Order: sequence, then structure tokens, then C-alpha cells
Amino acid sequence: MSHKSNDVYRAVWRWHFYAGLIAIPFLITLAVTGALYLFKDEIDHWLHADLMRVQAQESVMVSPQAQRDAALASVEGEAFRYVPSSGAERASEIDVRRPDGARVAVFVDPYSGEVTGDMPYQGSVMWTIRQLHSLNFFGANASMIIEIVAGWSILLVLTGLYLWWPRGRRGGVMSVRGRPRKRVFWRDLHAVTGLFVGGFLLFLAVTGMPWSTVWGSKVNELANGHNFGYPDGVRVNVPMSEERLAENTETSWSLEQAQLPASADSPAPSIGLDRAVAAFDALGLAPGYAVSLPSGPNGVYTGSIYPDDLSHQRVVHLDQYSGEPLLDMSYADYGPLGRGLEWGVNVHLGQQYGLANQLILALACAGIVLLCVSSGVMWWKRRPTGRLGVPPEPDDPKRLRGVLALLAIGGVIFPLVGASMIVMAVVDGLVRQRKRQRVPI
Repeated sequence: MSHKSNDVYRAVWRWHFYAGLIAIPFLITLAVTGALYLFKDEIDHWLHADLMRVQAQESVMVSPQAQRDAALASVEGEAFRYVPSSGAERASEIDVRRPDGARVAVFVDPYSGEVTGDMPYQGSVMWTIRQLHSLNFFGANASMIIEIVAGWSILLVLTGLYLWWPRGRRGGVMSVRGRPRKRVFWRDLHAVTGLFVGGFLLFLAVTGMPWSTVWGSKVNELANGHNFGYPDGVRVNVPMSEERLAENTETSWSLEQAQLPASADSPAPSIGLDRAVAAFDALGLAPGYAVSLPSGPNGVYTGSIYPDDLSHQRVVHLDQYSGEPLLDMSYADYGPLGRGLEWGVNVHLGQQYGLANQLILALACAGIVLLCVSSGVMWWKRRPTGRLGVPPEPDDPKRLRGVLALLAIGGVIFPLVGASMIVMAVVDGLVRQRKRQRVPI
């Protein structure tokens, strides 16, 4: 390797080390919680079987209104969401807002109309795992860390690919040398695992960005314009309320900012839940949809479905008095950017391609954990006693600045990542200064 190439290698290695220092502790948690969440329905229906499972029967199911009434007889409050049974052995779910503001998910046997039990709304085990995965469990601002980690993960993959490049080597490229007690074994294991897992890590980091606090919200605005939160090209020619779709139901990434239309004032009574469900069935919403109930005299019935197959993703708002659709949109109505990002989100969640999608990403998550563990063992075996073991700086400092300039391009695209890079660059400057002063680091 030439002196120039060696300098570039050192510069890349140094920033690969810093990226790992920042990202790896979070990557392990993200990989474990993400792998679990891939099987959210299977795990929730197993853990909460006493609430969510019922005995399949040949009898006709009781009406949605009767199921709602049974839930309200069990839990005092106002129903705001109804999720019909999605299978012969699945209970229906009626979500209720108590007088004190707390929200409760009540499960009802659709055959008998009897309540099987309740839990806090979004209180399932897998919802908790999702909150841990996004760090929302620790507050809204904590999710900013995910954006930073995703950006540094992209940096990890790109710098790792450069470090892996054979340059005439054979060992440690596609095979692992030595035994576990040797550092070369962990170095090769890290490199080879990174080769196979790096693409998945890059994909998960990029497709996880739409949920991020700063970058995600700005890209959402770019993808969906300012058309009441709906994608450009979708005409909204009805009165709109200030209420948001995401306030009372789960929604897709593209519709996180979408506002609800408003029902026209009318002396007529509301059509009721039974007629609303019949209308959604007649409109052909795919099974498994949820119904958000009107929240006032100008509220609407909203039927929404976000299934594994994106082509069936759909949201329909009904006037609560006439039962007529006010806005009916599907995945096909999103713009090109919205459709692309929705596809990435659906694959990221392990939904788009069924069981194969879940298993492949679960294996990728296991590989990411192995990647992180092998890097930690490799560093531990390499580090000098009593020092952090930061990789050596280039002989020519310009090489380090050149690599940092390339990284700054990514920092402009992802502002929070860019800010963290500035902090890391300052830290690196202090590290190099201490080294020049011969103080152990």
C-alpha cells in the first residue's frame, strides 16, 4: 500500500471507529427490538390470547353497534375506534376514552357480544417493544437519537466497505482465519459478517429515516406537500377540520400529518356504526380495517387499512349523516416519493413480502448483533493498556480533512447527523492534540 493510500486508509479507519463508538450500543438494542417487532402480530396474539382469541363459531356475528355497547357497558367512557374481527378466531377491539382521558382497548367476542377483557390502549407487549425501538418510550426528543444513529450507521457501512476491500488480500475477505482466542478471527468475522449484513444495515438505516424527528418530518412535507397533509395530486374539495387522522388511529407514514374532513351540518341523525361498517364493506375496504368514530357534530367515520400488501392500503372518510364518501384515497394516489418511501417502510416492518420478509430481516438483525459483538471483542484485543485505542491518524492531516469533507455532504442531507459530526470532529481534534502532548488516551 502506498504512503498516500495508507494515509487515506488510516483516516477512514479512524472515522469508522468513531461511527462504531456512537452507533454500536444503540444498534444492538435496535436489532433485538426490531427482530421481535417483525413478528408483532404473532407474539401479541400469543401473549394476549386470553383477550384477543375467541372460539370460532358458525353463528352470525353480533352487530358492530352491539359490540360497541357491550364494551361501553364494561368500561365507562366514549368509544373512538372500532376494529372488526380480522379472522374467525379473533376478537373485535373497541377503543374507549375514559372520562379522565385515559384510553382503554376493550376486546369483545364478535359471536356472543361478551367482553373478553381490556388493556390500556396501545398497551400490548409489542407496542412497548415498538416504543423502545423508536426510543419514544423515553420521550419525544429521545427519538432524535435514532436519526443520529441511523446516519452514523450509514457511515459505518460505507467506511466498512472501504476497509474490507481486498487490495490483493485473500484472508478475511470471504473466509475467517484463526480461532476465537486470536484477534484475527474476530477481525475476519467482523469483516465477513459486515459484507453480508452491511447492505441490510444500510437499507434499514435509510428506510428508518422517515420516522425521524427532523429529517423525517421535512421529507414528509416534501412528499405530501401542504395539501392538508395529503399527497400532492389528491384533491381535497370538502371542508376540512383541525383534527388529525393520527390522533385516533394508526396511520401510514404518508398520512401522519393528514387532517380529517368535516361532515356537513345536518338535522339528520348520524348513520351509526352499523351503517358505517356496511358502507365500508360495500366500498371494498380490505378485511382488517379499523373504523375511527366521529368525535363531534362535524366528525366523520374513517375506515383505514394498512395491510401487508401496499396495493390494498386505503383510507376512506364518510360523512356521518349522509354516509357518502368525502375522501377516498389509496396507495396509488401517493406521489412517486411517497410510494417509494411507503414501500421502504413496509419492507422495514417485515410486512410487504410475508414470512420471507420477516425471516430474512430477522437473520439480518442477528447478523447486526454479531457484527457489533465481534467489533467489541476485536477492539478489546487490540486496544493498548490504559488507552482508548483510537486508530492512528494519517501522517498527512489533509487526508483526514478530505475524508471529513466527504462525510460533511451526508451531514448536510441529515442535519442532526451533521451536528453530531461537528462535535465528533472537535473531540477528534482534542484527541490528536493530547497525543501530540504525549498524554495517554
